[in-house]
Amino acid sequence: MIKVQVRFALLALFLPLLLNATHILKNDLLNLNAAKFVERIASELEQKTGVHEYLIATNEHFPPRYNLVEYSKKYEANMSKPYVLMVFAPFAKLTEVSDQRGRVGIIPSSPDVAAMYNRSDVLDATIDVVSSVDKNSQEDKNAIGMVQGISELADQIARSKGVTLTETIKDARGVLWIMQILVFIGTAFVLWIFLIKPLFGRKHNG
Repeated sequence: MIKVQVRFALLALFLPLLLNATHILKNDLLNLNAAKFVERIASELEQKTGVHEYLIATNEHFPPRYNLVEYSKKYEANMSKPYVLMVFAPFAKLTEVSDQRGRVGIIPSSPDVAAMYNRSDVLDATIDVVSSVDKNSQEDKNAIGMVQGISELADQIARSKGVTLTETIKDARGVLWIMQILVFIGTAFVLWIFLIKPLFGRKHNG
């Protein structure tokens, strides 16, 4: 019963974020804190430059050479131009003869938007985190890799427009630490409301 209450409380706590997520078109991978970072970065970029930044985080197992541009077209109705879309697909198969998986697609709405950023730099910012060897789980590295990639992409577009963003991330490891702290605080709050506080109340009332 306690587990059900905790899950319900966490859902209620983050439900407004899920309902207002306008820049994340599909989310099979991002945790709620990482999604919050993505929304803040993309919203600021839109406000200051007029360029819309979107993310598709999918766990679909795409075959080799799968066309991500064609795949993105089913989301066109949910995107406003000018835009740039990142498709993060860690389970996409790279070749027929190997088990290597993971693709990141960056799809601009026009050549003018494509000229605002360096594709290789954005891919490096994303993949370097995902492929790093450390004690963090692959789920955490996927989440922070997406945040870092979205951040790098937004920063480059902003610089091309002569503006500076304040919500972007400069230190991927720092973001991971912040996300872990936020999860800890949220869990502690829920445990206090549904477990510890009722126990204190029962003890106080005999």
